[in-house]
Amino acid sequence: MSKQAEQERIKHVYRHWHGSATPGRQDWHRPDTVSREAARTRVLAGLLARTVGRDLSAVRVLDVGCGSGAFLRQLIDWGATPSHLAGTELQQERLDHARLHTAPGVRWHLGRLDAFADNSVDLVSAHAVFSAILDEDMRRELATEMWRVLKPGGWAMLFDVRYGSPRNTSVRKLTEVELLRFWPAEQRHYRTLVLAPPLGRAMARLPWLLPELLGALVPLLRSHFIYMARKEP
Repeated sequence: MSKQAEQERIKHVYRHWHGSATPGRQDWHRPDTVSREAARTRVLAGLLARTVGRDLSAVRVLDVGCGSGAFLRQLIDWGATPSHLAGTELQQERLDHARLHTAPGVRWHLGRLDAFADNSVDLVSAHAVFSAILDEDMRRELATEMWRVLKPGGWAMLFDVRYGSPRNTSVRKLTEVELLRFWPAEQRHYRTLVLAPPLGRAMARLPWLLPELLGALVPLLRSHFIYMARKEP
């Protein structure tokens, strides 16, 4: 598959996921969605404080595949300066949504990372981006570009899935072997989180402590991860 064809496939998949009129499994108000986002926020907060630091006001961030801008808004809530933040996206309509709902000053960019200078950000992130890329060469190229824009001493951060799904051929897992190959680093962190979606949906209406305990006691049931790798100074 050509690079252009893969990009068009990704755009089509995301339009289907986010543009369907049918209530989806990702709706913000669903109990399992609320639980998943709470788990991600909790782990993110701990890792960011441990890596880039507790004071985010001077941290320069590029969020790749920023979607509606939710992660950048979270960073602003935690003290990041909007003019130090940037997001890239393949879909203009999602960038328009992000711009409308985010504090002024954030830089929004449609397309690839070639508009960003080498060694220009302290944190480069991608949330559920690589699992949507099926082409191995495109994965490697994007990982290289993320590493390029990152300053020495800065951190790359990935949130994605550990397991594939036979029911969803539009998603491909990101393995620990790939993470180490794409972002090799002596200083790195890997945290698993979130119950596998079918299990999370089944347990979402139970008392919150039960799914929390299950996820804590049985790590293999956690379907997602956050990986952070530090570029050597």
